[in-house]
Amino acid sequence: MNHLFADTANLAEIIEANEMGAIQGVTTNPSIIAKEPKGSFDTLIQGLAEYCGSENLSLSAEVFALDYDGMVRQANEMYEKFAPICKDFHVKIPVGFDGLRAIKTVSRVGVKINATACYSEQQLQLCASAGAHYVSLFYCRLKQYGGDVAKVLERTRHYIQENSLDCQIIAGSIRTQTDVSDAWKEGADIVTTGLPVILEMVEHPKSTEAIQRFDKDFSAWLN
Repeated sequence: MNHLFADTANLAEIIEANEMGAIQGVTTNPSIIAKEPKGSFDTLIQGLAEYCGSENLSLSAEVFALDYDGMVRQANEMYEKFAPICKDFHVKIPVGFDGLRAIKTVSRVGVKINATACYSEQQLQLCASAGAHYVSLFYCRLKQYGGDVAKVLERTRHYIQENSLDCQIIAGSIRTQTDVSDAWKEGADIVTTGLPVILEMVEHPKSTEAIQRFDKDFSAWLN
């Protein structure tokens, strides 16, 4: 089953996408959060967790420490605070030597992990083996640098299935509606993207033209 997540920390955008029935989850990262008005990190994530929890949406929020001890501490603290509010809460941890160690450590105590900033099948596979429940590929960024995204997704899916891992693949860094469909076809379980792309998926100029023609014709018939 393929899912669509909103890649945003803006509650109004999340509500808009969810009220259309378009999304099953939300992903954030430090850069996305930095676009919001300055304030408390915990307060912002608390608001997102409360809404996502009430709507049965998944929510991923990222640690901002880069060292092993800091990532482990923050992951545990975040999960303790927000998982009781949003039952499908995930902590995002970036791939790397310390990142893999942190993923293994906190996943073993029950913290759900979204391993992020992956550009290769090997990174995705190692994160899945370390215990991540989601592994996130920077899909369009990899494609921009000449990477074979279809091969990366296919081989990662095969690896997960062959090793019976409880892990799903997220394709992020999505720029167009075509990228969404391509990523699903090529093996991503979940695509996460911003509200502009989600709105692009909803609209088509020929649909608008047809609806306007229906309205014009029916109005003429009524009169």
